[in-house]
Parts: sequence; structure tokens; C-alpha cells
Amino acid sequence: MCVRGPLEPFTKGYYLPLGPAWRRDSGLQLGDPVTVALEPEGPQSEALAPDIVAALAAHPDAKQFFDGLATFYRKGYLRWIDATKRSPELRAQRIAELVELMKAGRKQRP
Repeated sequence: MCVRGPLEPFTKGYYLPLGPAWRRDSGLQLGDPVTVALEPEGPQSEALAPDIVAALAAHPDAKQFFDGLATFYRKGYLRWIDATKRSPELRAQRIAELVELMKAGRKQRP
């Protein structure tokens, strides 16, 4: 069974809140132990195009910000760049703009 959601701070660390309907449908009772495997979500650096990887690698601060973005924002930027497949010059411009936006801490394009 796969569950996606944000971890919430708790006095002893973090927890994944699950509502009563989810617990009922899964057969779990409050306090039941479960095994958890955490995995990153969304496009990771190893799945990016080489030109994007190189541009972000040249600017560690931009790469760090990009890696910390929610999947929604990362995918939005990648779709915007991938829409330029027939124009290498425009693709290069957009990748350069991505780096500048990441350095500026912008989640979305203006």
C-alpha cells in the first residue's frame, strides 16, 4: 500500500497523519505499528536531461533550491524547458533562466 503526504512535526520526531476513513479502509487501528519506507518524489537529478544537470551543477545554490522544490514546481519548470525541443537556442535560454530563478529562490516563473 502506498501513501503520499507531508510529514508533520511531533514531539518525538515526525508523523504522517492518516484520517479515520483511511485507517478504517486499511484495517489499521489507532496505535498499530506499521513499516515505513520513505522515497523521494518527482523528477530527481539523475533523471534530468544532461544539459539541465550541467547547468544546475555549475551553480550549487541553484541546484540545492531546485532539489528542494515540490514535485509540482519541478515538473512545471521541466515542461517549460522541454517545450523547446525544436529550438536549441530557446532551450539554452530557458535553462539559463531556470538557473537564475533558482538562485533567486523563485518557485515559479513570474
